[in-house]
Amino acid sequence: MLARQPATAPAFDFEAFRAEEFGRLDAVGIAYLDYTAAALYGASQARAHAERLVAGVFGNPHSEHRASRNSAEVMDAARAATLAFFDADPAIYEVCFTANATAAIKLVAESYPFGPERGLVLAADNHNSVNGIREYARRASAPVEVLPLDTELRLDRVEEHLWAVRTPGLLAFPQQSNFSGVRHDLGLVDTAHALGLDVLIDAASAGACGGLSLRRHPAAFVACSFYKLFGLPTGVGALIARKSALARLRRPWFAGGTVDFVSVEHGRHALRTGHEGFEDGTPNYLDLAALEAGFAFLDQIPRAALQAHVAGLIQRFLGEAGGLLYSNGAPKVRLYGPRILEGRGGTVAFNLLRADGQVVAYEEVERAARDHGVAIRGGCFCNPGAAEKAFDFEDLPLAASLDALEGRFSIPALRHRLDGAAVGALRLSVGAPTIDADLDRALSFIESFR
Repeated sequence: MLARQPATAPAFDFEAFRAEEFGRLDAVGIAYLDYTAAALYGASQARAHAERLVAGVFGNPHSEHRASRNSAEVMDAARAATLAFFDADPAIYEVCFTANATAAIKLVAESYPFGPERGLVLAADNHNSVNGIREYARRASAPVEVLPLDTELRLDRVEEHLWAVRTPGLLAFPQQSNFSGVRHDLGLVDTAHALGLDVLIDAASAGACGGLSLRRHPAAFVACSFYKLFGLPTGVGALIARKSALARLRRPWFAGGTVDFVSVEHGRHALRTGHEGFEDGTPNYLDLAALEAGFAFLDQIPRAALQAHVAGLIQRFLGEAGGLLYSNGAPKVRLYGPRILEGRGGTVAFNLLRADGQVVAYEEVERAARDHGVAIRGGCFCNPGAAEKAFDFEDLPLAASLDALEGRFSIPALRHRLDGAAVGALRLSVGAPTIDADLDRALSFIESFR
């Protein structure tokens, strides 16, 4: 069954695109379905970056010679391309380059002015890179509140809960859940602003389909990793920040490249303003030189066509996987999150079930999938809040089990203490290179799994 695109989607030949740019997948026999974890780079994208390195001379950007200026120029171009991708006004926003989205989030976490009168609000659906902000908030005696999820893993009565928040501070939530694929309402940005909350959006899992416009939804901070957009380079991310919000952060330390001056004798230093005060040490200028090629690679694909392509694939998987039954009528697959496309992206979490309804351990399925050339992810995906809601942990003795396993924790041990409950799931995610043959292989594997 072919994934169908809405008739209004711009024409784009994804089959030809796959053959030309990602033929290596078919050469090695892999149905790669793990795009939420990492996108794949295109062949022409890799060649463009390699050719630039071979032809160019790039040196430490902190000097004034030509090789140094070459690096500074590619970094400036990378900042401009990043702002353009997130539709951010360069007069209002800065780009601070980091090692990844996690490092970008930590820049905010360690520098935000938390305190008893300035708290933290987290969505229950957050990656642990965001959940970790709570430790900085707690250290500052700041109140920490969590926005709950409903049974579809969407934020539950979010405006009602936000209006009950007692202090101004920071709200942090993902644009798209890395667990369920839920797309959270970006209208939360305006609601948060009305309540005196700054907003941090984790855009890492939204990938190339994200379409976040900071002109329409002017969050204070956005974190991203570039390899999740276009595969190459790894080890480079960014914090996109409103200049006014960046100026209110107070860094707890300084490093090379971040200061105008340091005096050892007098114990003084002065941080540079803007992004220069937040980019520690020498930037990863050779990998940053790859960003222009990466964004240019994405620009080949009309955004609406990509969104329709991903939606069609997910619609197909939800329909066909959800319809797989045993001879006794019991379902083979338990899907988590919404069963409709509205408000969801290219990620699906699920578990395989036995005929008696028992959950098959995700590790068993993940290993078997690998042997069948199907690349999916297993676990809780560093998102414990969504997992706890999806697996109905509120009805289980989770806290007591975690306390009992402290120092000797393992997934099988926790599963045993919870009487075989689901502890972890499988995650399938699609991207521009995904074609129907990949879903054919994945669905055939699921249907035949014993």
